[in-house]
Amino acid sequence: MMRRDFTQLTGRSFDAVICGGGIYGAWCAYDAALRGLKVALVDQGDWAGATSSASSKLIHGGLRYLELFDFKLVGKTLKERQLLLHLAPHRVWPLRFGIPVCRGGRLGWLQLKLGLFIYDLLAGIAGSNQAHQSYSPAAFAMRFPSLSTNGLTGGFSYLDAQTDDARLVLELVDGAQSAGAACMNYCGLTGTIETGGQISSVILKDEVSNEMSIVRTRHLIKATGPWQAATEVCRLTKGVHLILPKLPEDEAILLTAKTDGRVFFIIPWYGATLVGTTDTDFSGDIDQVSVEAGDVEYLLSEANRVLKTVQWTEQDIAGRFAGLRVLKADAKTSPSAVSRDWALSIADNGAMTSIGGKITSARTDAANIIDCLCQRLGRNLSCTTAARPFPWAPATGYEPWAASNSLNAKRLGIDAECTLWLLRRYGNRVAEIFQIIEQEPYLAVRILPNAPFIKAELAFCAANEMVVHLDDLLRRRIPLLIMAKISRQQLRQLAGIAATELHWDTAAVNDEIARCLQKWPVS
Repeated sequence: MMRRDFTQLTGRSFDAVICGGGIYGAWCAYDAALRGLKVALVDQGDWAGATSSASSKLIHGGLRYLELFDFKLVGKTLKERQLLLHLAPHRVWPLRFGIPVCRGGRLGWLQLKLGLFIYDLLAGIAGSNQAHQSYSPAAFAMRFPSLSTNGLTGGFSYLDAQTDDARLVLELVDGAQSAGAACMNYCGLTGTIETGGQISSVILKDEVSNEMSIVRTRHLIKATGPWQAATEVCRLTKGVHLILPKLPEDEAILLTAKTDGRVFFIIPWYGATLVGTTDTDFSGDIDQVSVEAGDVEYLLSEANRVLKTVQWTEQDIAGRFAGLRVLKADAKTSPSAVSRDWALSIADNGAMTSIGGKITSARTDAANIIDCLCQRLGRNLSCTTAARPFPWAPATGYEPWAASNSLNAKRLGIDAECTLWLLRRYGNRVAEIFQIIEQEPYLAVRILPNAPFIKAELAFCAANEMVVHLDDLLRRRIPLLIMAKISRQQLRQLAGIAATELHWDTAAVNDEIARCLQKWPVS
């Protein structure tokens, strides 16, 4: 059970305070706690509240980076992809992608064939049944029936993987807390205190109670994503995704936009379709990142250009979200061509700042950060995350565990699609959700008919996953606000369920609904 407790920070001295509860901060806290270090993880908002819940939901090597000859980055991320598939079969699952080859396309058959061979080689799967496959025009059209066949000369499929980014972060935070880390969301870093030119304490504020505390720490690690742009030389770009109706394909599609030549994806996700992403420079208010009309027009027009079975309009959009990427400073290169690799910056006062990176490679980058921390602490402690199953991973093999729990879910009246996602979203904690349904069977039904989430999840997440605000629950614990069109009446009903667990009175419920509507307008 994850609990907010500001007193866990007060009166203590830490080896490091990690500021930023996205994927990099979460991995750092988990890694450091497993090594036996005394660490605190704080975020001014919710876990995965920004970039780390606004990704394309992929664990992938980045096939397009081979065009930039960034073999080092692709090799690193593919190694991590294979490792995560092994360590977290509930959290990271295989997803094949199709690539159509069309007459007059930017990349020809031979270029793609060579690129995919190198991709498989770097992943260590060349020659296996996981390796890329090639198709005739007829065979490719049969495998991807939604795509237009105009100019089609064939196609390929290749392996990558998928996740729920926000729940990935949450699982790591829970793992860090279980390993001894003090973890606190809605806890802002308001200042630092130096002794002899080095950071010796940080000033933290509980954003819920407004309580302040001076916390002693030997080091400060900043993994604050876009918020570090003010103090570090880096570049911000915006990525937008749309949620649209389900297509017949159970596999994803990698496409090239006609207008600017960049890669975008059409991806099955939670029984719907995720389309994205854009990649444009951003220089506005980082607290006001939004999906603009031009972003929607770009993605819809590019998707409709290649689809033959549907022609999506704005009315088809069930949800949308935008996020910012932090890239290394490079004013001359187009946003999509800037390296996604990671760097560590160390200031004169000892503050360590993580810059850039990818969700896929965050584990190994965090290991490097904590290696550096250990070196500065004078402690010889090795990373264990490369050989350790995820905190919520089933203790037995995933397939027999999933089969057994699927039978339990069926007995409890949970439909098959919801069961699939329950097992992936909660791992071994799904047993606690089953216990809730045993006591209150009516919670086995879907929250909304067109989204594969059940009412027992609302109660479980509200009670056990450090939810502070309504949008924590409905955007990141369960992505309803981006998966379905919710009416005001439905929003109030959902807030009522959360209120029971979070002890909100009528005034608090009204405040939470108003807060939610500011960012997530409903029908």
